Amino acid sequence: MQRYFLEEPFDENGKTVIGKDDSKHIVRVMRMNVGDQIIAVHSGVAFTAAIRALGEDTVFIQRENEPLPSNEMPVHVTIACGLPKGDKLDLIVQKGTELGMSALIPFKAERSVVKWDEKRGQKKIERLQKIAKEAAEQCHRSNIPSIENPFTLTQLLEVANNYDVLLIADEEDAKKDERNRIADRLKTIKASQNILVIFGPEGGLSRTEANAFLAKGFLSTSLGPRILRTETAPLFLLSAMSCEFE
Repeated sequence: MQRYFLEEPFDENGKTVIGKDDSKHIVRVMRMNVGDQIIAVHSGVAFTAAIRALGEDTVFIQRENEPLPSNEMPVHVTIACGLPKGDKLDLIVQKGTELGMSALIPFKAERSVVKWDEKRGQKKIERLQKIAKEAAEQCHRSNIPSIENPFTLTQLLEVANNYDVLLIADEEDAKKDERNRIADRLKTIKASQNILVIFGPEGGLSRTEANAFLAKGFLSTSLGPRILRTETAPLFLLSAMSCEFE
């Protein structure tokens, strides 16, 4: 059953409307008609709903039942990654959404080759948010991950105060004989905690950055003996979290 995220909540009678972009998808792509069912989500809660009427740019729906079970990960994971090259950020957003990521914070790392274009930045964030929305619909999420504008190192250290668990994927940790295994780190995390995990860009984190995070209270962790690509590491971690908590 196709899933859509609502801009307008259901009213007291269980009715609402689906706006222009999604209504076009319902009518022109899915070719649905009155009486067909969809899953409608608002504020993290999903319901089965039936189409009651089709307008030119609007679909009118009626909620039919009690809330559906949530498919969200029991922990809230924010991925902070150094700005990568090419379309790697697209991949991290799409696959990270499928794997349960709650939010993404790109940050301007010392070794990031890419320089953020402030003039075009908002359009890129909007495109990434659209990728997250489509991925959330496809994999039946109840929430769409938020995509932040790129942070500086200072901003990232400041926002760390809002999280319960702070982790840094440090390749230097992976080289040690006694590594801080991600499996061991995850066993100390409790359900519903907010987690922030830092990943470097293609060249990794500089030691200045790594030391700043460690001084802030971040715990270093190894994702194994192999050095993962910048777009692979967050997905590896999210998969490990899913295995641990789901």
